[in-house]
Amino acid sequence: MFETIRYDVKDGIAWLYLNRPDKLNAFIAQMNREVKEAIKAATFDEQVRCLVISGEGRAFCSGQDLAEVDENMDHGQVLRDYYGPMIKQIRQCEKPIVAAVNGVAAGAGFSLALACDFRIVSERASFLNAFIHVGLIPDSGNLYYLTKLVGHAKALELSILGEKVSATDAVALGLANKLIPLDLWDEEVSAFAANLSTLPTKAIGLIKRSLKFATELTFEDYLEQEAQGQRIAGLTIDHREGIHAFMEKRKPVFSGQ
Repeated sequence: MFETIRYDVKDGIAWLYLNRPDKLNAFIAQMNREVKEAIKAATFDEQVRCLVISGEGRAFCSGQDLAEVDENMDHGQVLRDYYGPMIKQIRQCEKPIVAAVNGVAAGAGFSLALACDFRIVSERASFLNAFIHVGLIPDSGNLYYLTKLVGHAKALELSILGEKVSATDAVALGLANKLIPLDLWDEEVSAFAANLSTLPTKAIGLIKRSLKFATELTFEDYLEQEAQGQRIAGLTIDHREGIHAFMEKRKPVFSGQ
């Protein structure tokens, strides 16, 4: 089905691997389309309760494949046609999305990781806002998410100086949630995703929705959206299971419904 990515679903987890390892998983238009299609498939697949995005080989994603860049091309139109729809599809997904950053995440690869809900990193991972080095601005939603994570001043520094951020520094800055040793990478990524897949999926979606509202609405409008969200959460099977488990002094078994 896909040629530039690998997509598998197992035990409630969708695994999406960028699969151009010889090019450090650099983006081409086809990869943009296939990532968007895979995320859409995971969004509507009732069996999927968590999505993990990672890279084959030694890189997460090195950004745009410059072999596809024409000096006369309309970069804005490229964003409208390919990168924007991909990032919007991520934002529209109300299931938890994990960027398992196994190596360098540069340029649009950095943007892809930023758009995810969680970023877990290996010891050899790094982040680089490389756009400045080719005379461009950060794109694919980069600064929208980066400023929320590290603040205006640090986002400006990372974007204008274009310096590499190590895995250790990424955790310290709040860019990454967790640093995983290389020898435990597969095991701990799987465990992280497995834990997310056992949580009340619809509540997670409502939390993600509420966080968007928190930055877009007035306080009064937010409180109304909060009340509507809590009403929806209160009608889920998982809410009833949580209450029953509490009363019975046992661990809840959530179904995602």
